[in-house]
Amino acid sequence: MTLEARLRVTRGQFSLNLDLDIAPGEVVALLGPNGAGKSTALRTLAGLLPLTDGHLRLSDDTWDAPPGVFRPAETRPIGVVFQDYLLFAHLTALENVAFGLRARGVPRHTARAQAHDWLARVGLAEHARTKPRALSGGQAQRVALARALATGPDLLLLDEPLAALDASTRLHVRSELGHHLRDYPGHTLMVTHDPLDAMVLADRLVILEDGAVVQQGAPAEVARQPRTDYVASLVGLNLYRGTARDTTVDLTDGGALTVATPATGPVHLAFPPSAVSLHPSAPSGPRNTWPVTVAGVEQHANTIRVRLDGTPAVLADVTAATVAELRIQPGNPLWAAVKATEIHTYPA
Repeated sequence: MTLEARLRVTRGQFSLNLDLDIAPGEVVALLGPNGAGKSTALRTLAGLLPLTDGHLRLSDDTWDAPPGVFRPAETRPIGVVFQDYLLFAHLTALENVAFGLRARGVPRHTARAQAHDWLARVGLAEHARTKPRALSGGQAQRVALARALATGPDLLLLDEPLAALDASTRLHVRSELGHHLRDYPGHTLMVTHDPLDAMVLADRLVILEDGAVVQQGAPAEVARQPRTDYVASLVGLNLYRGTARDTTVDLTDGGALTVATPATGPVHLAFPPSAVSLHPSAPSGPRNTWPVTVAGVEQHANTIRVRLDGTPAVLADVTAATVAELRIQPGNPLWAAVKATEIHTYPA
């Protein structure tokens, strides 16, 4: 039973036009910059916002089809994990997980037994009587997940499920969440800003910009061939557009780069910032060298990311030793170099 969503929503000047199909057992991550329409899509799926047009159905069960059909949130077979988890502060972990079952008419004793089983599944059986304020961020996330799954939903919605966690907790909880999602037989949509969460947890990425899908595919495919500047930034690549003439590509925004693979016509070029080397003067080795000016310097993971103005502008990842050796600081002139073999070329 594939979830078939043709989401058409108009709100003021903004329009969402999203076609989304999710297969049973599939985890789809919805990404995009602020204002792209991710929250609007989530609200329509949850039954908090009706469609203007289109439809939302699971097999022959229609949830929303204007103008005549709309199932409100409380009647949809969905589970939701919110960014801040929204656990009931006055209830224990057990009572929080049992809440959805009780709301659906499950007898108290049965609901508590099923809730205890779910807490055991997420490794929190010993915290059944603990209230949310005494739980760690990772424990609260697992209680929220257990509460969402306890009712056996057909659709699981995850709204920035790891955003509230600190960095030291996030790695462990991400791994645990991945395990539970692999065991979940229903349909999962995860809204996130974090590319690592999406790459690790999702089977497929859907990228929204200005209310429309600009790219979708398996994580490795999207990471290898970004189609927009936002996607390139998301996966950490330099991205350019241009016109190829054999192994030379004239870039749309000025400049030219030499590539290893001959091509003809409109192309995208992509390469990681780690492929860029910086020099105090023009190097004699690589064919792709050009003058640049340092625009900014910031810590990035275990390296230093340098933003460079030039034709073209480029991002470079270098070591702290390189920063010291070249005295890299805003305004300094340098030369950038990239080997042709480091550049990935694909049709635009």
